Amino acid sequence: MDLILLRLLFVALLGGVCYFLHPFGLTGWVSASVGAGAAGAVIVFELRVRALSLRRLIGAVAGSVLGIFGAALFCLVLRSAPLSGATSAVLQIFVLLLMTYVGLLVGANKGDLLNPAALGTVFSGERPTRRSAKVLDTSVIIDGRIADIAEAGFIDGMMVVPEFVLRELQTVADSTDGSKRQRGRRGLDMLQKMQSNTNIQVQIVPDDFPSIREVDLKLLELAKKWEAKVVTNDFNLNKVAHLHHVDVLNINDLANALKPVVLPGEKMNVLILKEGKEFNQGVGYLDDGTMVVVDHARRLIGKAVEITVTSVLQTASGKMIFGKVEENGKPGETPRATAAEMTH
Repeated sequence: MDLILLRLLFVALLGGVCYFLHPFGLTGWVSASVGAGAAGAVIVFELRVRALSLRRLIGAVAGSVLGIFGAALFCLVLRSAPLSGATSAVLQIFVLLLMTYVGLLVGANKGDLLNPAALGTVFSGERPTRRSAKVLDTSVIIDGRIADIAEAGFIDGMMVVPEFVLRELQTVADSTDGSKRQRGRRGLDMLQKMQSNTNIQVQIVPDDFPSIREVDLKLLELAKKWEAKVVTNDFNLNKVAHLHHVDVLNINDLANALKPVVLPGEKMNVLILKEGKEFNQGVGYLDDGTMVVVDHARRLIGKAVEITVTSVLQTASGKMIFGKVEENGKPGETPRATAAEMTH
């Protein structure tokens, strides 16, 4: 909240200064709008810089300084060239902007090659920050629950999204299949939502492994490089990650762990929604999505009934509860068929 107030104050102050000083000969409200827009651009730049790692920030600063130094030397040559004053000034400004821009991008891109810890204990905190990072895969971004979990503070550290995951999301969003296209667009929307949340640190990294074709294996290599954990809800990626000795945070495991414990003999109310696979079974669901299979409940489809839990089965895909209908105080008693039912 304090940062938001400080940013609003910065926008108001710069807008007010431009309103009273009339830069570039602009009128009052036009100059105030220009000042507020410039302040907004500075805030956007500040948000992007905050998302950078220390290595990339050092690389960007070093690259821009070297670019400015190279541009200054180049401008010395331009001043001695037989050019008009206006042409020479334009060329010098162009060279200065070009060299600074190129130095900034190249320095930031190559910043991961630096070792800030070698410069002293001041930069010793960069390594633990990287270790606390979480690498997000495509499935968990599309799922969207990671945004709520991170906002609630149950997952700390930086959320790392590689560019090859972004490319996969874009490919899914551009698919001709309507279902895939909707999933891809949801993933991009969820990622944008996370980036706009100041409580969640999201960093897009260009790290890639051209020799590896599979996206899942690239994710594991990136996690090894960063000594980070992979966040997913993909069952197969979870298994492969354990084989590669990479730590995994599975959103489905967290959801299953948060489900209430149900013991045999307990009673509960459930709405029977459909027919089960076995004869005379009915199927319902709890509020958290847990499937409840009820014996002798086929005729009760569409009704809410009280059941007694007989067993609980924990599977890789979730938890299943088995129960029997509670009738006349005796669980599992099969009701007598009516004459109309016997004729059918």
